[in-house]
Amino acid sequence: MRTIKTSGHSSFIFCKGIISIAAILFISFSAEAQFFTTSDTLNKNRLVFATTTTAVGYGATVIGLNELWYKDYPRSNFHFFNDNATWMQMDKAGHALTSYQLGRVGYEVMKWTGVNDKSALWIGGNLGLFFLTTVEIMDGYSDEWGFSTGDALANLSGTGFFIGQQLLWNEQRMSLKFSYSPSDYAQYRPETLGSTGLESVLKDYNGQTMWLSVNPSSFGHKEKAFLPWLNFALGYGANGMLGGDCNPPFNQAGDALPEIERFRQYYLSLDIDLSRIKTESHFLKTVFSVVGFIKIPAPALEFSEGDVKWHWIAF
Repeated sequence: MRTIKTSGHSSFIFCKGIISIAAILFISFSAEAQFFTTSDTLNKNRLVFATTTTAVGYGATVIGLNELWYKDYPRSNFHFFNDNATWMQMDKAGHALTSYQLGRVGYEVMKWTGVNDKSALWIGGNLGLFFLTTVEIMDGYSDEWGFSTGDALANLSGTGFFIGQQLLWNEQRMSLKFSYSPSDYAQYRPETLGSTGLESVLKDYNGQTMWLSVNPSSFGHKEKAFLPWLNFALGYGANGMLGGDCNPPFNQAGDALPEIERFRQYYLSLDIDLSRIKTESHFLKTVFSVVGFIKIPAPALEFSEGDVKWHWIAF
């Protein structure tokens, strides 16, 4: 196993956060498409616009990552890298979520262009896998890291989760979502966990929770559902992490860090599937599409450290 350098790894986590921002931008673009009705036949103008915008965004992101990150580190022959034990697999859950949401957006955009459903699914649905695999290949040629098979499998699982549901049900009855609440740990290692609020959202895994949001009414008689938009959500998080593999005894400045126990957290909560709320408002459809990847705050049960805790509102 290759050794992870602490300072470099913290910046690498931030670059992974940039990928999440790219996902949000794609989601926003998809939301704009909601102002127009989906075309039943191929609309060449929309297809050209969608493919051009996606290609430019993809190229700009890859070039930006290379210029802002990879060129500052030595290159090497292509190699693999095992980081499966880091951050208690929170980063892997983030990869699956990003791949899933980018696939959802890619599919929606392709449907907007009027291509047939099969093409929209296999072209647009693989957008996340294609984009994130490019980043993993770039990692593979960086001497500091390498191609992470764990990340690649997480990317594949997120894409498969989206495509599989479309093939099986022609809808998303389950979705992967994200939430964040500031933790108490960034103050100890701001260089790793973020020195500002935005950095901490991207870098502090202690404050992140990844959710599987399930719509029970979609498995029964939809026309009889009392609250068709009500979901149950299962969450996964981890806490007490000051470093990837373990908690270091000192921070970058050489100050001693407190001994903190690392532990996993599991949640049971409620959520809302915004896509199932009926509205004729294009504005609301846009808002629902943009924020659809965020888990709605709601009461939750937490199972961690052998105990059960109640939260009136969980983020």
